[in-house]
Amino acid sequence: MAIHENGSILIPIDFSKQSLIAIEQSYNLAKFTKSKIILMYASPSGGTEHATEIKALAEKTQQQSGQQTEYILLKGNIFDLIDDKAEELKSSLIVIGLDTQTRFRSFIGVTNVGKFLKNAPCPVITIRGIDNRNSCKNILMPIDLSAESREKVGTAVQVAKYYGATIRIISIFSPSDEKFENEILPYINQIKKFIKDRGVECTNKLIPSKNAVEAIITYANNNECDMIIQMNKSSLSLGELFVGAAAQNIAESSNIPVLSIKPMKRESLSTGIH
Repeated sequence: MAIHENGSILIPIDFSKQSLIAIEQSYNLAKFTKSKIILMYASPSGGTEHATEIKALAEKTQQQSGQQTEYILLKGNIFDLIDDKAEELKSSLIVIGLDTQTRFRSFIGVTNVGKFLKNAPCPVITIRGIDNRNSCKNILMPIDLSAESREKVGTAVQVAKYYGATIRIISIFSPSDEKFENEILPYINQIKKFIKDRGVECTNKLIPSKNAVEAIITYANNNECDMIIQMNKSSLSLGELFVGAAAQNIAESSNIPVLSIKPMKRESLSTGIH
């Protein structure tokens, strides 16, 4: 699923530090994709107690970003409203800040993160860190042997071209899996050729580990990565290591922004890699 241009970027806010950082980190993507920014605030009571602050924040965002900015005031739990509102607005992207002190307590329930990511109608960037990353020099892209895994390649190339970034392919495998390296290398070489043919620099690394999520995040931090791109379907796996809510685990643990992409239907695969 590519990030569509000339659309809108939906940013749920609760005035936490992370949600305000999410707004600032959307500026460049809004410019690259020619998208307007929509700030979304929800009150359980439906009151307008923060209407003045929301309006001022939208005006500030438009002035700083140079992009058209609107705001929405809704009644209810903001988590329950995000996906439906993004669908209604046909948003190109959701950018959401997550509390770094208490896991997803800001306005994303711990038990609902996987559901939110899986059901999102468009790509989602989750931000838990407190650093404002205006640039993007390196994009980390985990790859496995699943057919779905390749679907993020096109989006990674799209984002890399926006920023002039290098794509770093990483593949995690069990130390006891002796066949994996022979199986994955030809596949990675094919992906690297696809990426380089589109004018994007690319590297690759195979890492044996019993904890795929930890290995991915550690590599990202040690290699100056500014974004991790993953599929948001919880049943996808990195070799045999990803089980359960893998996408949720990376988004939950990563201090680096994570771009989660909704898998396409198998018949609509269009990355050009087979």
